[in-house]
Amino acid sequence: QIRLAESGGGLVQPGGSLRLSCAGSGFTLDRYGLGWFRQAPGKEREGISCISNRHGTYYADFAKGRFTISRDAAKNTVYLHLNSLKPEDTGVYYCNTAGRAFPWGQGTQVTVSA
Repeated sequence: QIRLAESGGGLVQPGGSLRLSCAGSGFTLDRYGLGWFRQAPGKEREGISCISNRHGTYYADFAKGRFTISRDAAKNTVYLHLNSLKPEDTGVYYCNTAGRAFPWGQGTQVTVSA
């Protein structure tokens, strides 16, 4: 059974940083590209970044220069490093394949507030 478990969120001040983790089970990370998504209150879920099984990366415009995606196949885990956080980055962060093919995890809450 495929499962995704996100963690690492929290409350941070504007300009702060967080490292999010997405631990996968029931599949081998080496065979899949995974990405990060987020959903702000009252808004649709949007894509942030993805990384292929060959380490190619993609970033949405709002994430370029501030967020960095990485993966550790040995741990079956994908990370998202968030830097220079802004209040508009507040939301629940999720991971999934680029095509959103896996069951969604519970997500991890990121709140950026002074």
